[in-house]
Amino acid sequence: MTPPRNSNAMRDVANVLHSYTDHRAHQANGPMVITRGEGVRVWDDQGRSYIDTVAGLWCAALGFSNERLVEAAAAQMRKLPFYHSFTSKSHEPMIDLSEMLIERAPVPMSKVFFANSGSEANDSAMKMVWYYNNAIGRPEKKKLIARIKGYHGVTIASASLTGLPNNHKLFDLPIAGVLHTSNPHFYHEGRPGESEQDFSTRMAAELEEMILREGPDTVAAMFAEPVMGAGGVIVPPAGYWEKIQAVLKKYDVLLVADEVICGFGRTGNYWGSQTFGMQPDILVCAKALSSSYLPISAVMVNDRVFEGLADGSASVGTWGHGFTYSGHPVAAAVALETLKIYDEMDLVGMCRKTGAVMQAGLQALAGHPLIGEARGVGMIGALELVEDKATRKNFDASRKVSGRLQKLCETQGLIMRVLPGDGIAFSPPLVISEDELAEVFSGVRRALDSLAVELRREGFAIV
Repeated sequence: MTPPRNSNAMRDVANVLHSYTDHRAHQANGPMVITRGEGVRVWDDQGRSYIDTVAGLWCAALGFSNERLVEAAAAQMRKLPFYHSFTSKSHEPMIDLSEMLIERAPVPMSKVFFANSGSEANDSAMKMVWYYNNAIGRPEKKKLIARIKGYHGVTIASASLTGLPNNHKLFDLPIAGVLHTSNPHFYHEGRPGESEQDFSTRMAAELEEMILREGPDTVAAMFAEPVMGAGGVIVPPAGYWEKIQAVLKKYDVLLVADEVICGFGRTGNYWGSQTFGMQPDILVCAKALSSSYLPISAVMVNDRVFEGLADGSASVGTWGHGFTYSGHPVAAAVALETLKIYDEMDLVGMCRKTGAVMQAGLQALAGHPLIGEARGVGMIGALELVEDKATRKNFDASRKVSGRLQKLCETQGLIMRVLPGDGIAFSPPLVISEDELAEVFSGVRRALDSLAVELRREGFAIV
């Protein structure tokens, strides 16, 4: 049945350019229009309800109906709806939020800069690294290392860090000076007979070879997520971060921890850096910072980096970077209230308890004929679909198997996130209950069973 011309779906197709969308397919099929949310559920304009298993875009940590955040926004709108942070101007919400973030940082940090998204924050961190090295007299030390399948955003600069083909194709990216080292996915990249520790040693050796090949005096920083999110929910193997950081320290390469997804309890600690023993010089966060009720992100820098930025700004006369909405008072007020709620609810303790249940649910699906690997930590995880378990062979991309599973999950009342390489992600609101998790995994199992029936009919030997 064709929707009426004045329907939300038809008006969307006529007017909206969507993120991460095949626009020809969108013209044919139209959108899912979400009209409201409550707890971990959202409703579409047809009245159907769904548990959002990825909290929107890994971000609505407190679900979709927290009244305290609504009230925090309204109160700040009445008091001071906008002011900026240029030329030494400030306001209480930005000062309070900076102080709270510094107090909660995983390693000693000195100052906080605010932006509006993870992409902008990583873009800002890149500029900080370049500015810092110029200011301290190392103008050649500018190259940046990220990882294959890493995700750091979609600005011209941050998309260059992102190590996914679809973020580069037709965009003339990556820009010069951005390098990509190996993807630490042991399931696919490990060699026969290789232990996780040996694999991590090899990953560190490949990083060192890259630095030596480029010249240590030219390599400035490495950007990395504690757990690689949009690139596949790839959990680092045993020993990985210890060995990687030893290489970075040896060649005086800064570490930028991209905590946009992992920060604020997601991995079972307040920061993913704590879960994996990372000691970043710069930390980038966003998403759960405000439970994504309003756009805000932050870049924390240690004292070493700040001193370089400060000296540079004194020599130039200003640090010529910032956004109109950096530290926006309403967004900062909502973020402040979010952090207070996290403290009150014992966020880390809750995530560890619920995370253990979620990880058990993922592992319970690992034996399904279509699942090659169930992986994750805390409240983030993934299931990877394979055609052949023995060889770990994924389905041909033309089959769009994970996309089909996503659609089948929607019939079970679940919104899923498809990952590169035939995976589906799990990153639910942190407030999800054990009963709701049981509902998620029951629905996913039914969807997997339906997909297996379809694939058998198509001639696949699914056993």
